Amino acid sequence: VQLQASGGGLVQAGGSLRLSCAASGRTFSSYAIGWFRQAPGKEREFVAAFIPWSATSTYYSNSVKGRFAISRDNAKNTVYLQMNSLKPEDTAVYYCAAGPGRDLYEYNYWGQGTLVTVSS
Repeated sequence: VQLQASGGGLVQAGGSLRLSCAASGRTFSSYAIGWFRQAPGKEREFVAAFIPWSATSTYYSNSVKGRFAISRDNAKNTVYLQMNSLKPEDTAVYYCAAGPGRDLYEYNYWGQGTLVTVSS
């Protein structure tokens, strides 16, 4: 499966952005989808995941819980990350990934990143 992330940009603190991750190739609905981010000089970190066959379906890191929302439109083969109440510390390159959904961190396919910059 090929993934294409988009929707990044420059936004002021408190603003919102919606990232999209468009997939092509194999059946999109059979994959778990995750979002990760990497800030300059930092390790890549987990942000959110959508694992529809799991009990909870959606998972978030503590740093974004209550502000970000992940969703999927199977008809469009697209996963979204709605980001609200953005903070300067959310500034990073955001990546989407697809995988088997055995846990939150195992992904086989990665898209290119999209840069999100939050100004104070």
